[in-house]
Amino acid sequence: MNPVPAGRRLQVLQLLRDARTPLGIAEIAQRLGVHANTVRFHLETLVGNGQVERQTASHAGPGRPPQLFRAAPGMDPMGPRRYQVLAEVLVGDVAAHPDPAGQAAEAGRRWGRRQALAEPARPAGAGESVERMTRMLDELGFAPEPVDGADPPAIGLRHCPFLELAESRADVVCPIHLGLMQGAMESWGAPVTVERLDAFVEPGLCVAHLTAMGAS
Repeated sequence: MNPVPAGRRLQVLQLLRDARTPLGIAEIAQRLGVHANTVRFHLETLVGNGQVERQTASHAGPGRPPQLFRAAPGMDPMGPRRYQVLAEVLVGDVAAHPDPAGQAAEAGRRWGRRQALAEPARPAGAGESVERMTRMLDELGFAPEPVDGADPPAIGLRHCPFLELAESRADVVCPIHLGLMQGAMESWGAPVTVERLDAFVEPGLCVAHLTAMGAS
């Protein structure tokens, strides 16, 4: 049975990693026993992924100089990632703090202040500030929506980008999200802020409650 394309692609990449010098398409095809067009197809993907680099061979004769390929130096940019494990380690470290909620909220505020730089820092009214925050939350994957009839106003969050962690460590993840919104509002000089974040008021809904700055 012929290898699947992904397997053949790995063969091309491994051959280039093992080679002492850059190789041309014809040589790669010959060593692997496949058609040059197959090699060319996989090389284009590998170059696009940053796993392989293209070089032009020195050429004194007529015609176009041949192209050579070599494996990109350094670690494979397409290698496996384990960000979930990293997130669990960091959340566990925050949870071990004497004041985990406060520590998490402060981390969230720093995050919010960085995110706020994408929007102008000019003073904004309450309505514009809420629109800004809604855009920010949407870009981060929270699927925000206004809560009909809420007084004071509230924003519903229909998705959590860190759902698995939030379900197991809401005591850390939810204060981070609250701090995110508060930090952004502070950076914009908004006349409103997020007073509290109620997590999972419904199975698919969290609610951020807004209040005027300085309100009790």
